[in-house]
Amino acid sequence: MASGKDSDRTLGYMTRKDTEVKLPRPTRVKNKTPAPVQITAEQILREARERQEAEIRPPKQKITDSTELSDYRLRRRKEFEDKIRRARWNIQVWMKYAQWEESQKDYARARSVWERAIEGDYRNHTLWLKYAEFEMKNKFVNSARNVWDRAVTLLPRVDQLWYKYIHMEEILGNIAGARQIFERWMQWSPDQQGWLSFIKFELRYNEIERARSIYERFVLCHPKVSAYIRFAKFEMKGGEVARARNVYERATGKLADDEEAETLFVAFAEFEERCKEPERARFIYKFALDHIPKGRAEDLYKKFVAFEKQYGDKEGIEDAIVGKRRFQYEDEVRKNPLNYDSWFDYVRLEETVGNKDRIREIYERAIANIPPAEEKRYWQRYIYLWINYALYEEIETEDVERTRDVYRECLKLIPHSKFSFAKIWLLAAQFEIRQLNLAGARQILGNAIGKAPKDKIFKKYIEIELQLGNMDRCRKLYERYLEWSPENCYAWSKYAELERSLAETERARAIFELAISQPALDMPELLWKAYIDFEIAEGELERTRALYERLLDRTKHYKVWVSFAKFEASAVEQDEDEDEEDQDGSDAIDAIELKKECITRARAIFERANSYYKESAPELKEERATLLEDWLNMEGNFGNLGDVSVVQSKLPKKLKKRKPIAREDGSTEYEEYIDYLYPEESQTTNLKILEAAYKWKKQKLAGSEEDYD
Repeated sequence: MASGKDSDRTLGYMTRKDTEVKLPRPTRVKNKTPAPVQITAEQILREARERQEAEIRPPKQKITDSTELSDYRLRRRKEFEDKIRRARWNIQVWMKYAQWEESQKDYARARSVWERAIEGDYRNHTLWLKYAEFEMKNKFVNSARNVWDRAVTLLPRVDQLWYKYIHMEEILGNIAGARQIFERWMQWSPDQQGWLSFIKFELRYNEIERARSIYERFVLCHPKVSAYIRFAKFEMKGGEVARARNVYERATGKLADDEEAETLFVAFAEFEERCKEPERARFIYKFALDHIPKGRAEDLYKKFVAFEKQYGDKEGIEDAIVGKRRFQYEDEVRKNPLNYDSWFDYVRLEETVGNKDRIREIYERAIANIPPAEEKRYWQRYIYLWINYALYEEIETEDVERTRDVYRECLKLIPHSKFSFAKIWLLAAQFEIRQLNLAGARQILGNAIGKAPKDKIFKKYIEIELQLGNMDRCRKLYERYLEWSPENCYAWSKYAELERSLAETERARAIFELAISQPALDMPELLWKAYIDFEIAEGELERTRALYERLLDRTKHYKVWVSFAKFEASAVEQDEDEDEEDQDGSDAIDAIELKKECITRARAIFERANSYYKESAPELKEERATLLEDWLNMEGNFGNLGDVSVVQSKLPKKLKKRKPIAREDGSTEYEEYIDYLYPEESQTTNLKILEAAYKWKKQKLAGSEEDYD
């Protein structure tokens, strides 16, 4: 009997421990040795290109009369309508349909298509944007207004719709209408950017009082430090010092305990400094330091010290605050010049003082202490001295040439033949990009790939070229990446994903084929999954089935079987994207028949898997049991079409057994484990018992006859 703790009435005779799902062991790649004959990716690509057949293009068609034109239009409309019936949810189909009608100058039909699309998915703001652009492009201004008005009424939280609507009215010169739209938008209390756009709109037309009233409503809607600071800067820009001071005073009264109060007090004090009121600024700093917790007042304290240096006794303050700590740091770096943490603290102290020449001197002294051994672990802290030096020169001193020299010297110093740092290469390239020197950035990244190729460098370089839209460069970089690391499944997947995003389906498929044909891969399961997902997304069901079959030729892992079966069971969803409400009786019957066919295919896959484990791998009992449990769950999910009894007759019994384990001291202990007894094994056991009983009886009869004789 199971204990009361383990038993449960809902489980029948089983306990909770019996119903626990055993997770399978993770797969391991057994053979990672390279093939004796190595083939480069470049050679495979070249052979594939040589064997590629010429593309067959359909002949160009010329329309010569109105009859052909009407036939062409009818045929195209029928194609679009068929696509919509198959994939009503696909926005691209609707957009292409409407754009085609627009290209035929049939604006009424195009408008009808847009209306049908919006009726199906009115929450998609992209449809509204494209619809309104269509009306504006064809100079249907009132229709465009109607579309915008409906869009902002239905989707008031989509800021882009409001911006586009206002932009159209402003272009048309309808300033009053644009202002009215802004007022409608402000009733929904948008984020700060919406209010600031309204203020900039009024300032463009020199409506200062209107902008001031909007600022008043803005700080009431968003009582934050940044809002009050913007308001005060606006007043200061207009020369209204008293109004700006009043705004700051109101803010300090309301937000003195806010988390961003430090920023507010600093801005207030700097405002008083600009107004030549150092005593007011000093009082604000002291008030802030008394009311803000010390943990959040670090920046405030720095500002106060800088203020005192400017308006007080500079030498005395430096000697009192910095002198003692500077002496301590000098003593530390003199004792151990390779203690880079001390150099970091020393530089940080000098940066608080702000003496550029002294900061540069400390940085130069710090980077002169090169690690004694060419091992990466000794250089990992040292390299950040160069990084901080370069960032200081770029951000604080804004010396572009000096920053470039720092990066150049750092890259010369690192022994790239033994190790390298991807971070420093990327920082140097990003610096050149910020200086709009794209050629210099490409040169740095090219040198990085040539001297010390790393995954991070390839990824970032490809990302930069992708943002610039240079697809040919991206392809070349991926080829270099794969030449350097042909076993990298991430690179193969991303390369194929790039080609798919460019609608180059065949190229993406060829890349996947090259990838799975590689002799060694770091994560082949992810690559196969990406390839299968790609074919499913393209709707190529037969190709997907062929891929699963090829994968099963390589591995018979139970997860592959289960994934294959689930794909077959859900293949019906690939063909049933239509709305169920639009189906009549015959369509529903066809859908049920199609579901039955998919379920039959899924069962066939499970049957194959069960036969394999039964005949070819009987030792994998646990994997077979997990497979049958997944099959049972899938049959339950099929509802009325499922047949749980098909699987229940194949389920094994769980048996607790003990096996001896020899210990180091020579004694033997026993360990419990779970064994599985399948139906065919129990039948074999029963037959063996019967045979033994029959043999015993026969021997007994023969012995009795001998005694009688």
